Amino acid sequence: MIRLLALVGYIYQSATAIVLIFAVSHILLPAHYTSFSLALASSQLLCVLMFEWLQLAGVRFLAAAKGEDAAKLRFSLFAAGLLSAFALISFGGVASLASTLALRVVVLGLALSVLQGFTDMSFMVIRVSGRLGTAAILLILRASLLLAGAITGALLYGTTEATLFGILSGQIAALITGLIIHRTPLRRVSRQTMLADWANFCRYGMLAAGASVIHLSVPVMIRFIVISKLGAAGLAASAGFSMAIDLMQRPFAVLVAAIHTVNYPEVIVAFEHGNPNDAKQVAARLFEFVICATVVMLGGLIAFLPDAGRLFVPPDILDGFLVAAPMAAVFYFLHTHLQATLAVVPHLKKSAVRLVVVAAGQFVMVSIFSVAAVALNLPSSNVLAGAAIATAVVMLFASGPILRFGAVPRWSLVATASVAALLIGSLCAVPSQPLIWLLGKIAFSAIATALVAWRGNFLTSARRG
Repeated sequence: MIRLLALVGYIYQSATAIVLIFAVSHILLPAHYTSFSLALASSQLLCVLMFEWLQLAGVRFLAAAKGEDAAKLRFSLFAAGLLSAFALISFGGVASLASTLALRVVVLGLALSVLQGFTDMSFMVIRVSGRLGTAAILLILRASLLLAGAITGALLYGTTEATLFGILSGQIAALITGLIIHRTPLRRVSRQTMLADWANFCRYGMLAAGASVIHLSVPVMIRFIVISKLGAAGLAASAGFSMAIDLMQRPFAVLVAAIHTVNYPEVIVAFEHGNPNDAKQVAARLFEFVICATVVMLGGLIAFLPDAGRLFVPPDILDGFLVAAPMAAVFYFLHTHLQATLAVVPHLKKSAVRLVVVAAGQFVMVSIFSVAAVALNLPSSNVLAGAAIATAVVMLFASGPILRFGAVPRWSLVATASVAALLIGSLCAVPSQPLIWLLGKIAFSAIATALVAWRGNFLTSARRG
């Protein structure tokens, strides 16, 4: 039941993020929405740059630590977080001199990066401390606060600054609530111990986070290439493309994060304290869950993008959205598996250098394909198709560790999920009018998804059969 609550929390977070994008795009003018989208993406990238190494190190080290050792590690972790926050503000302040964004937008973006970093760290510590349900409730609360804050700011003032300030207010309220609800015990350590912990965090966490930063830079790079091509004359197309990039990224990222939240600590414990067969079994269980869930989600996105676009996307940017969204979904499906699924075994073995090499390979390959597509004056969907092909090529070269590890998922289950995804995706060709047809499409998709979930029995803690 707790695992189900954790999944619901992440799914709710994803849903509110999508609602936020739709709502803000309707409230703000296209120019303001484009500015908001760029500022938010840059803020999240800076947050990953300065805090992701601590997130990754925290999960990897704290999940296997107990009692006093865990309390000491938490103290070292938050001390490093303060140092990262100082570095982020200093680095961001200098970098803002070259930014085309307004100074107030830059300041709000930096503050949002710091608050999001500390809130994510706090919730992560609660989660790996065995309070999965508490962490899930806090995620639901934060998502609600962010949505309410962004919409309130956009409605009251209709500017990028007000919308960002609303999101910032939600982060502050969520962090304070988390500190009140769950006070995670810390145990002060000596300077030598703290430096030793930092060294361990750095050896693994910084390289692993560097890989994450490079991976997250890929869609940001694609966004800037396409928007630069469209120019000022294509504001509506730029906003539609930005919305597609924003929307398609979140469902996959949040779903995979939810699955990792539920299953990955178990994989770490089995790898560190169990026998090799135990580790392979629970890792295979994780792979099954991730593959089946994301492939069915891809089918659902393809099926209902036209309907969702007509219902929720502003008419002046609808064409740009519908052109880019399907290939954006395919790209993010592959991108998420390269960044998360194929990286599980290198993370377990702390092979962070391999993670950086794979991420750099993707960045280079996608850059080449994207620049070539823009040089040939191809539409934005072709740019994303090229990025998806480049990512698939990198995935082939990066699959060695996971194959050698031998954690084999049930291929019959994966095949079932793939067939379900194809059937659901084919519904995009079925008309949605009258309303009974749309309801029928939704019912069919729900039944197919439920059958895959029933066959997988994913919420059990150990693989059966």
